[in-house]
Amino acid sequence: MAERLRLMTVHAHPDDESSKGAASTARYAAEGNDVMVVTCTGGEAGSILNPAMDRPGVVEKMPEIRREEMARAAEILGVQHRWMGFVDSGLPEGDPPPPLPEGCFARQPLEVPTAELVRLVREFRPHVVVTYDETGGYPHPDHVKCHEVSMEAFDASGDPERFPEQGQPWQPLKLYYCHGFSRRRMELFHDSLLERGLESPYEEWLRKWDGSRPDPYERVTTQIECADYFEVRDEALRAHETQIDPNSRWFAVPLDIQRSVWPTEDYELVRSLVDTTLPEDDLFAGVQERVHA
Repeated sequence: MAERLRLMTVHAHPDDESSKGAASTARYAAEGNDVMVVTCTGGEAGSILNPAMDRPGVVEKMPEIRREEMARAAEILGVQHRWMGFVDSGLPEGDPPPPLPEGCFARQPLEVPTAELVRLVREFRPHVVVTYDETGGYPHPDHVKCHEVSMEAFDASGDPERFPEQGQPWQPLKLYYCHGFSRRRMELFHDSLLERGLESPYEEWLRKWDGSRPDPYERVTTQIECADYFEVRDEALRAHETQIDPNSRWFAVPLDIQRSVWPTEDYELVRSLVDTTLPEDDLFAGVQERVHA
């Protein structure tokens, strides 16, 4: 039998896997590929962002609740899941911002979480790895650290001289950044909502967009058609009840508009050990030919 293709996505907190590339992972899993989500932290520092969950006892049980939410989301997406086990660093606020807590994920020496991710890569043996770009997608210290660890582990996993105690070497073949919040995408959704006489949640974002800031869409090399899995994505996102208000702007654009205006999720190919032609419409482009040769 042909070897099953394997995809690993690496995220900072529980719920990131459902807000970034979730329809793609659900599609690849449904098509019979092995998909694993790795979560770097437990999300312990997350605030209650859904008013319906702002009730006694929730904050005190936040670590346990977020693990339960993550388990439900993984089941909905049809993916395997692993925790890396590091502590959420929180998002420091203030001018200047306070120091990050001792022992948190973002303050770990790079080799410590890298060793753990190398172990998971060598155990699962993904052909493709997806993570965040150098900005983390937004300036949360755990997202930036997730990028750094993913990049280091992609190279280290195939090197028999690095982390030899973490299993037999395995070299993934492709590495992608996931891009979601592009100006172009927001503009199209904004215009479509207004054309229907609906309120747009993007007006303020677009008004405040820094014109000197490049649009992440300009970096996209790979668009995955996954509109049939947008409902699955939203169901997985709602599973993170403490973090996601079902009445929030996450769900402001009707699915029929999303499917007609932007039916893909978008990625940037940054490392490839196989031949592929850009632009792509498949994260496994070039991989299947190598694996099944």
